[in-house]
Amino acid sequence: MAIYRQVHTAFWEDDKVVEEMTPEDKYFFLYLLTNPHTTQIGIYPITKKKISFDLGYSIESANALISRFESHHKLIKYNIETREIAIINWGKYNFNRGGKPVEDCVKKELKEVKDQELITLVASKIENKRIKDLYINFLNPPAKEEDIPDGGNSDNEQNYDTLENTNDTLDDTYNATYNDTCNDTSTTRTTIRGQEEEEEE
Repeated sequence: MAIYRQVHTAFWEDDKVVEEMTPEDKYFFLYLLTNPHTTQIGIYPITKKKISFDLGYSIESANALISRFESHHKLIKYNIETREIAIINWGKYNFNRGGKPVEDCVKKELKEVKDQELITLVASKIENKRIKDLYINFLNPPAKEEDIPDGGNSDNEQNYDTLENTNDTLDDTYNATYNDTCNDTSTTRTTIRGQEEEEEE
């Protein structure tokens, strides 16, 4: 359970929000994006009774809003049996940055999802390739070594080797830049004419 969730400012400029949503729709959608049950992966368990209680609506109103967001707006998918909801466009705005803590959290939360079709829906809209791969590989895990005939490499293994090499290079570049920045003890000041002065601390 998260302490806070970010709502991208583009929410208020989205054509669907501006032209198609009623004030009640906007309120409901903000609730779906920010309620205490939300997860890092955009899929979480929540009952219709809980939704109606939190928003002060009747169960019938909550049902109507869920149905409207599924069939008309096509922004969510609700599984009645598992009582899980998926925000289909979650990955479009929430995975701009990754990193190991985010990836570990995503892996952990994917294991808790009961309806794997919801994972497929959310994964289809994720733009961050590395995070999208976590979803895809969760649904289709790479083959184990004993499953690969004649000791050959699987396609997934080759893709992972390439991805790992790329990530190692990026990590080395980041660490070198970070260390250079941290070890620099000079302070840069700008004069009135825009000239820079350096002063050792």
